[in-house]
Amino acid sequence: MNDMDESRAWMIALRTPGLGPGGLRERLAAAGGDIGVVLANLRQQSSFGEPARAWLQRPDEARIAADVAWLSQPLHKLLRCTDADFPPQLENIPQPPAALFVVGDASLLLYPQVAIVGARRASTGGLAHARAFALALAQAGLAITSGMADGIDGAAHLAALDRGAPTLAVIGTGPDRVYPRKHHALAKRIADHGALVSEFPPGTAARADHFPRRNRLIAGLSLGTLVIEAGLQSGSLITARLAADQGREVFALPGSIHNPLAHGCHRLIRDGARLVETVAEIIETLAPAARMLGADLAERLAQSGGGSVDQAAVETGKEARFEIAAGAGKNAEYRRLWSELGHEPATLDELVHRTGQPAAALSSMLLMLELEAKVETLPGNRYQRLG
Repeated sequence: MNDMDESRAWMIALRTPGLGPGGLRERLAAAGGDIGVVLANLRQQSSFGEPARAWLQRPDEARIAADVAWLSQPLHKLLRCTDADFPPQLENIPQPPAALFVVGDASLLLYPQVAIVGARRASTGGLAHARAFALALAQAGLAITSGMADGIDGAAHLAALDRGAPTLAVIGTGPDRVYPRKHHALAKRIADHGALVSEFPPGTAARADHFPRRNRLIAGLSLGTLVIEAGLQSGSLITARLAADQGREVFALPGSIHNPLAHGCHRLIRDGARLVETVAEIIETLAPAARMLGADLAERLAQSGGGSVDQAAVETGKEARFEIAAGAGKNAEYRRLWSELGHEPATLDELVHRTGQPAAALSSMLLMLELEAKVETLPGNRYQRLG
């Protein structure tokens, strides 16, 4: 099956009525990841619902052709759960997606991320907090993830972009739609310098039930979620609850008891969220999780030929360390990367060209080197050796 046929098969499966990500994942597992086999099996199942049977027998070819054309455009990608660079942090969440549509740099989904969410009608002080925390967390090497909504979300994205740091927007529409509409300029900046992420196919309009689904991905991709201003009915509380349910850290900024936008944060703190006043508290809490993510990525990529890992370190949850100096041949990829980094800053694309390694493998290796204080991330998604 060539790339176009495979893309077509995936889009037919993803648009099959009533199948859903769980059903598709289950069938992929049974078929050894072969999407062609999945479709053939689905067409033979008489117990499947009539809308699904009708779609599978006669899919809307114009719609599928438009989907495949969208995927063929530069910086557009369908990241499938069968791909080695599908973000492993999503595998352990309830109802993990079967695929993600990405506009921009898909490798950013493998970065250690922190979600910043909050009120759409935030106060001036809340927006200032969002910008300050996003800027400081970005400077610490964390990618900023949010939902591209008004208020706190937008302020966090803009702070990261203005620093030249990675930011990801998980959206509740198709990847070709912008919601709210006034964020077209912000969406373009994120696509150019970060990543727009959606589990909804192209053409999908905004719907109220899409946003809780979007929120579970924001929480799932991130090591922790920071809530800055939220009323008691805020959707940000849903993201925080989902993060807690997924075993992720939840942080909340306290505020005045007279400010309705502080009441949601105060409830989170009463329910067990970490009260934070400084960025250092967040970084200290998330550092072990970032190291474990790096080890998990390295292990996953090693299994697919993308790198090597200290298995004992992974099993004990400790930081996996790699010897960069002369050593065993299994670390050849790291020695090559170390050599090609040189002493001048280089972008990920430049390193892909120099080393011949996939972007996903390099992202994992660079993360491990950064955790070992051997590499520094610079503005503009550039990397530089330390020493």
